[in-house]
Amino acid sequence: MKEGFRQSMNWAHTYSGLLVGWVLFMVFAAGTACYYRDEITFWMKPEQHLAGLALPPAAVVADNAVAALQQRAHNGQRWFITLPSEREPGVRATWARNPVAKGQAEPPPEPGVSRRGRFDSAVLDPATGKPLAATRETRGGEFFYRLHFDLHYMPAIWARWIIGFCAMFMLVAIITGIVTHRRIFADFFTFRPKKGQRSWLDAHNATAVLALPYHIMITYTGLVTLMLMYMPWGPQVTYKGDQAAFTAEVFPASGPRDPKPSGIAAPLTPLAPLVAQAHQRWGEGTLGRITINNPGDAAATITLARKGDQAMSSAQPAMLFNGTTGKLLSEAGEDRGAVITTRSVLYGLHLGRFGDPLLRMLFFVSGLAGCAMVATGLLLWAVKERNRYAKVVAHGGRVGWASRLVDGLNVGAIAGLLIAMPAFFWANRLLPVGMVARGQAEINLFFGVWAGAAITGLAWPTRRMWIVQLGVAAFMFGAIPLLNAFTTTTHLGYSIPAGLWRVAGFDLVCLALGAALAACCWHLLRKDGRKDGRRLPRKHASPQTAAALADAGAAP
Repeated sequence: MKEGFRQSMNWAHTYSGLLVGWVLFMVFAAGTACYYRDEITFWMKPEQHLAGLALPPAAVVADNAVAALQQRAHNGQRWFITLPSEREPGVRATWARNPVAKGQAEPPPEPGVSRRGRFDSAVLDPATGKPLAATRETRGGEFFYRLHFDLHYMPAIWARWIIGFCAMFMLVAIITGIVTHRRIFADFFTFRPKKGQRSWLDAHNATAVLALPYHIMITYTGLVTLMLMYMPWGPQVTYKGDQAAFTAEVFPASGPRDPKPSGIAAPLTPLAPLVAQAHQRWGEGTLGRITINNPGDAAATITLARKGDQAMSSAQPAMLFNGTTGKLLSEAGEDRGAVITTRSVLYGLHLGRFGDPLLRMLFFVSGLAGCAMVATGLLLWAVKERNRYAKVVAHGGRVGWASRLVDGLNVGAIAGLLIAMPAFFWANRLLPVGMVARGQAEINLFFGVWAGAAITGLAWPTRRMWIVQLGVAAFMFGAIPLLNAFTTTTHLGYSIPAGLWRVAGFDLVCLALGAALAACCWHLLRKDGRKDGRRLPRKHASPQTAAALADAGAAP
């Protein structure tokens, strides 16, 4: 009975992982990069590397940002000001654009202004409030953050349902994997190289158990982050359809949603006294974000929220002020009840913003282990199918289309993505700085390269294709420090002695990834092509059979 249950769990584990494994590999890879999305964005804006941005008091920074927004977004209904941090020295100013009249074209953004949806944003010098000059347009690390749950080229609501569906399958695969492997922890300490299918299973077990608590946490909390979209009925019933009341209680740091202006002009109150109150309550240097609703209107409100890296919970304390008088209207602390606190802690765990450098590095390594777990699981299925088809081909049969399809998808989804990610960084350095819609061009090149690699992988799902694509990925990752040296002055010879670790760290990580992929290529080139069931021994197989098996086996 127990064995029958375990076998049923084995079937569920295999196919729950296989059916969505290619999407999950992308989600893990992009999500892992998100732990350093600020550093990625900084590297992709080399004009800021030597800016030496001064950090005046928070009150001065806030007033400078407000002055800049009054010039650029004086008609905006909502302003967001993200204050500088150790990882992001610039001030991020974001504002909602006024909708244009029906039939009129949207005016293009000004130089130095990036656009997403109905919001424009710019990075400002904290000392002057002026946009940082000659900064190339790029989405930077924000692209990977959005990619891992919003995908691209489709409505975000569709993408989030797709990702949620895949995450649920991932959770099922993890739980059934634990049930299926009776000796899962013992197998973690066992690796048998050069044993074909057994070696792939050992690698899959090791990468799964290495960060098993992380895998469970990141998958479950990923579902929690979008739980209000997947299961909206609780808030709808509790708040009787009053979305504004629900949002104000659960997300106080963003201030009132969809505030209605009064139509009466009124000057905005100075921010310095408000910032002083926040520092008195939370401590110096803890203010993270300022949200201003209806600026220039008598119904203006100002919300000050604490930095998101101060605690594990994503629900940071916030203070709501009247925007014209500066009077404190309400205050939300960290203790907001068990339900909101639980959800906020789980959300904060998924984001990992609270982590110090060592903890973020551990999260990053665990994310890489998750990528390896998904990839080895996909390849393990291909190896098992290849061994099964060895007997079929030996007796005159043909390799099934499903096996070849999985082989091709493995090449395109795994090796293709490993080419597309460094191609995104190469595009950042090689595209003209003043190019129109440059940020979108980088993204288009990312998907174009990935599509090209995926098509060639599907057309020729062979082991040689693995070698070619992994070799290209190794070169593109490994050459990024050279690319940076030829296109900027902040190469490793400068960034390391100068202590510019955000740039040096990015170069070194890319170099390490390139070396790891080069080692994979070297290993594949050394293999004689007869292992893992790719070919039968000559005395048992005709040349035609051996050639057919060679074409069937695309797992490296």
